[in-house]
Amino acid sequence: MMLGKCGSVRFGRLPVPSGAWLWSFRAMAIAVLLLGSPLLSRAAYAAPEAAPAHVYLVRGVLNIFSLGMDEIAAKLERQGIRASVHNHLVWASIAADAAAEYKSGRVKTIILVGHSSGATCLPDIVARLSQQGVPVKLAIGLDSVFHTSLAGRVGRYINFYVANGAGTRVEKTKNFRGTLENVDVETVPGVSHLTIDKNQLMQQKVIAAIDAAVFGGGREPAVRRPPPAPGAAAAGSGGKRAAIDR
Repeated sequence: MMLGKCGSVRFGRLPVPSGAWLWSFRAMAIAVLLLGSPLLSRAAYAAPEAAPAHVYLVRGVLNIFSLGMDEIAAKLERQGIRASVHNHLVWASIAADAAAEYKSGRVKTIILVGHSSGATCLPDIVARLSQQGVPVKLAIGLDSVFHTSLAGRVGRYINFYVANGAGTRVEKTKNFRGTLENVDVETVPGVSHLTIDKNQLMQQKVIAAIDAAVFGGGREPAVRRPPPAPGAAAAGSGGKRAAIDR
């Protein structure tokens, strides 16, 4: 062993740092290890970001009578929720797109909203996605114009309909798994078949249900009905109520 240049100790022909240089050498080694560790820790421990939701809004016949779908979509986009508007005639393409997005991992939560004929085709979209093993967390129909029945799996299906108008109830089949709610909104002020998608109270109900599905939390409050006119309490006792099927 002999003393080498720059304060190093030489064993044979190999210089070994000593003193202050030994501490510097250790610091360099630690730095090298630390430079590699963030990459390792990110890969091993970092939780992946949750994939976003996609709300598919489906218009009714002629693509001109359901412009409330566009208003709802704009409000959802302002909340940071992705939304797209489609015509009911392309319902199969909607199902295909939703399945592709879910299977790719780009979308975690699929939500469907339809008005008129757009509401009528929602059960078809649910069934098509269910056949492919793709879950629908929430589906909302606004006054379906034809009698429809549900098969497949959906977390929650809400059917808002105007009982004294063109709307109908939705029935579930033995192959349906999920929660079905038929809600008669004929007493909500200003609601008819042509206005149910544009009515501000109904839009609030739809968006509240979507927010609950996307962000979690409890269920939104029930539709507020106007108080009965004086002397009409007895007549109102026989009115229709919302039905919830589980």
